[in-house]
Amino acid sequence: MGDRLLMVGAGLSGAVIGRRLAEAGHEVTILDARSHVAGNCHTARDEETGVMVHVYGPHIFHTDDEGVWDYVNRHANFLPYKNRVKSTTQGQVFSLPINLHTINQFYGKTMRPEEARAFIAEQADKSITDPQSFEEQALAFVGRDLYEAFFKGYTEKQWGCSPTELPASILKRLPVRFNYDDNYFFHRFQGMPEEGYTAMVESILDHPNITVQLETRFDPAQAERWDHVFWSGPLDGFYGYDLGRLGYRTLDFEQFRAQGDWQGCAVMNYGDADVPQTRITEHKHFSPWEEHEGSVLYRETSRACGPDDIPYYPIRLVEEKALLSDYVERARAEKNVTFVGRLGTYRYLDMDVTIREAMTAAEAFLSARAEGQPMPAFVVDPS
Repeated sequence: MGDRLLMVGAGLSGAVIGRRLAEAGHEVTILDARSHVAGNCHTARDEETGVMVHVYGPHIFHTDDEGVWDYVNRHANFLPYKNRVKSTTQGQVFSLPINLHTINQFYGKTMRPEEARAFIAEQADKSITDPQSFEEQALAFVGRDLYEAFFKGYTEKQWGCSPTELPASILKRLPVRFNYDDNYFFHRFQGMPEEGYTAMVESILDHPNITVQLETRFDPAQAERWDHVFWSGPLDGFYGYDLGRLGYRTLDFEQFRAQGDWQGCAVMNYGDADVPQTRITEHKHFSPWEEHEGSVLYRETSRACGPDDIPYYPIRLVEEKALLSDYVERARAEKNVTFVGRLGTYRYLDMDVTIREAMTAAEAFLSARAEGQPMPAFVVDPS
């Protein structure tokens, strides 16, 4: 006889854990407060145009994890997709990430790779030997001109604070390429599910031992009704935010429509600080194998997340980390509750990492049950 298990949240974490444990013979119930599955990677066809819309902003699948790639391909037909981002800044359009074309165009030169490498090394601020902030990291990395054109204004808009207040670690994952490769990601496996992410998650949830209840909120007081609870909602939300709220940035999406091709690419960033949006996304371009007369676009702006907003990006500065450690300590004392996913561990996670961690959590649960050991509150340390 299997356990009665509850997944709070029908996003990637809840679906992947739920499916594995259902296959192992457990009885799984999945609750979600929203009217759909798939969480923030929910996709839906626009009725007017037929365009597949990424409702909570674009999600592009990219990974080097072959096991995760095999997993998603069992539940969806993935078609090739390369993310080629453009940026409008200082009156011109450039390609991102910064590559040899960007550098040559920006400086009006025709440098070869080694010439560009030496040139950028000259631009870099050599007085910064141990960069502490985002700004210092960028200046030490590419120098003031490229920093101000591509990073400064965009970062101020995205995070709502000066780049001098952000840790250097945020910039460490942004590449600069000394060739003409403008593929934003460098992972081996990249693509988009042909029928969208919601159809993929519905396939993962399609198992006789899984019951899904949408538009249903979880009351932590009901936790005793289940043998174990996997919580993928906000960590602080499990406790009713009684110690205070962990800081997030949220996004506002202003939809507009057009005929034909409005901007010629899927994602156009806006690097200038005096342009309110961080980017405009044109969703037909996320499905390049489809053709649509009409187009659906979103102007995206970032701001501080309020109590009624959807939390997108965890801030994780000094104040938040102190509050996080208080909540983590409290969570570790819970019996029969495991906190998972982006919100449950207060970490920015790409989709492939979310899936891998969910797979790991499910196996950890099965091992704990087999050995008669308690399941920990965290499979991955949030701090």
